[in-house]
Amino acid sequence: MLSSTLTPKIITISETVWRKAASNHSQRIRHLLQPGLTPLEHNINSGKSKRRQQHYIDDWTALDPVNPIYNFLIEYYGLKGAKGPRRLARWAPDPKLLWEEHCNEMASSTTIVSSSSSVEKEQVYKAAMKASHGLGGVLLENANIDDLGGTLHMRGGVPVPIMVEEGDPQQDTEQPQLHGVLYNPAVFYNRHSPLNNNNNDKDDGKERKQQLLKTIAPFQWYTSILKQTLNSDPILHCYGLHEWAMQYHPEGADPPPSAKYQSSLTLRVSRQVINDTVERKGVRCTHVDALRFFAPAAGPLNHHGASLQRMDQLRLEQKGCVHAHMDLLKIGLKLQGFIDSELMVDILEVALAARKLDVEASPYDATEYGAGIVPIETNEGRKVYRERQIGLMQRAEPVRQRLLDAYEVFMKIAFDESLLLGSDEFVGGRGKKRTPSVVDDNVVMSKSNTGDGPYVAPERLAMAEPGGLPWRKNLIEKS
Repeated sequence: MLSSTLTPKIITISETVWRKAASNHSQRIRHLLQPGLTPLEHNINSGKSKRRQQHYIDDWTALDPVNPIYNFLIEYYGLKGAKGPRRLARWAPDPKLLWEEHCNEMASSTTIVSSSSSVEKEQVYKAAMKASHGLGGVLLENANIDDLGGTLHMRGGVPVPIMVEEGDPQQDTEQPQLHGVLYNPAVFYNRHSPLNNNNNDKDDGKERKQQLLKTIAPFQWYTSILKQTLNSDPILHCYGLHEWAMQYHPEGADPPPSAKYQSSLTLRVSRQVINDTVERKGVRCTHVDALRFFAPAAGPLNHHGASLQRMDQLRLEQKGCVHAHMDLLKIGLKLQGFIDSELMVDILEVALAARKLDVEASPYDATEYGAGIVPIETNEGRKVYRERQIGLMQRAEPVRQRLLDAYEVFMKIAFDESLLLGSDEFVGGRGKKRTPSVVDDNVVMSKSNTGDGPYVAPERLAMAEPGGLPWRKNLIEKS
């Protein structure tokens, strides 16, 4: 059952329009990634020619794993090999087209219905409604199977076969001809299937509901993080010291384990300068993911705690954090296939700008990769960092808001209203206590396995500690 603001409809984007939009998107992504792409003859692309013969015919190559401005896309967000850039370059229509509040304002500029006859349009409509189980969607005219996974996102794409004789798909070809490919998150997440089956099997219905709650949980978590960050007060005196805390090595301490992550770069300052800079006023890092990469000796110098729980992210995440801007990409990738492609490019632009500042303010010398130097070990350098940080925050703010809007529309389309409960209660002002409830891929909640509230997997309650284990391997023991 769809909500009152989501009437089943077929919105057709003409082939000319969507192919141009997809091409423009791919070109923008290539422009942003080009400085970090490896040449075809690089050994990281050694298996590319064979894969090209199997499926894709394009010239995407892998990102350079030693380029400090681009390697975070590999290390943090898993965009490995040529498939990583290719994933970013794929296109899909904006699902907001299906939402009544946005449909009229977007349709006039975004969609052009093909000039088919009324009979042909009726045939397309019937075929698309059949393929979508009556939920409708955005149909890309004349998109074919080869487009999926190449030009278009595989995730969420529903082929709409041309129907013959009483509505049966063509049977005489290996690949039936298509009217196009349809996208609708409600179809992908099986919203057409009732939560409670007619066979009155309560256990089966409860299991399906619990699975859906499990699916929804990360989307609710990221929604909460976006809201918290937008409502936060910025901290503008951290000066990017998380990178320095990774290299902190006072006398008598064990070597910092995270020093390996930029091992291809030389330090531009001495070890003593690094230690003095970290010790000057300590570290004010609010990013819970960064703490795990601190040198163990730097943990006690963090004003926000030497160890943090994943739930602390809802308390600490703030709009001045450079890493929070980079993580917009992680949050956007979660929606790929169901997010405005122009927004994804804007997110990537912000993430790369944030990473560049991150590297330039670090103790490494990355000038050979086109990075400058922001010497935050000096008063002048800290002033420059703060100015750049404020500019980046102002640039990221509208992008973060658009991403939050995309999440909210996506969830309303994809999932039954009765399941979308509880995400707002986990958002509040800085310093407020929260009861552990919904969380991301790594935190748990008291109602997690009752079926009565949002699902949170048991392994999601975890700690971050300097030099510690990954979240999933550093769980908090339940009493």
